[in-house]
Amino acid sequence: MKLLRRHRLAHLSAQGWTQVLALPWDCEGKACIAHWAERGLPLVVTRQHELATAHEETVSLGLPAPTHWGRRRLGLQVPRSAILCFGEFPRANEVLHLLPRDARAAWHRLATAFEIERVQVRAYGSYGWQQLTGLRYVHPGSDLDLWIAVDDARHADFVAACLQAQAPGRLRLDGELVFRDGSAVNWREWSAWRAGHSRSVLVKHVCGARLETNAFVPEDSQEMGLAA
Repeated sequence: MKLLRRHRLAHLSAQGWTQVLALPWDCEGKACIAHWAERGLPLVVTRQHELATAHEETVSLGLPAPTHWGRRRLGLQVPRSAILCFGEFPRANEVLHLLPRDARAAWHRLATAFEIERVQVRAYGSYGWQQLTGLRYVHPGSDLDLWIAVDDARHADFVAACLQAQAPGRLRLDGELVFRDGSAVNWREWSAWRAGHSRSVLVKHVCGARLETNAFVPEDSQEMGLAA
């Protein structure tokens, strides 16, 4: 399915929420889902079952609960028709106010540099979810998880080098380089692989993951349906 990729947000219709609320949740899970439904908060696309994806019948979604509900990871499947629209996590600079104070200036410089170079960077994980929901996700040890769109291997090298050189203080930058075909690689693992420190790299797709060797060339000919 063209619009399905990892870390893409999914907004359910009213009927979709009714279907989700009818599932057999425990009390804590039910309370969390009810909060999401009442406020129309998004879920996130997770790993898909290949058969379901091929027939576009159901979509696997996730809800990583905030601290209030024990940081549980709730998974569910909904009919494709229950999804009203898709969306994206916040842009990099939108989470600036949530960062530790001693990391903000450096992160602002890095995010601005990426904007100048037209590199699309979004924050998912704890910082992204707290910005989206207003609920508590971030704790002192939280990494800043980044979703970064790259065009090809050379572009990925440039982005990874920037992240390595300009890491904002004690804040650890984690996350993935995402190619046009939807394949994604952890940026640190990409750097190590490109430097010859490892023989293979883990490449993630919406239907799974596989180890790739030095013969791997990221595809860049397919449309991902990115939001501007």
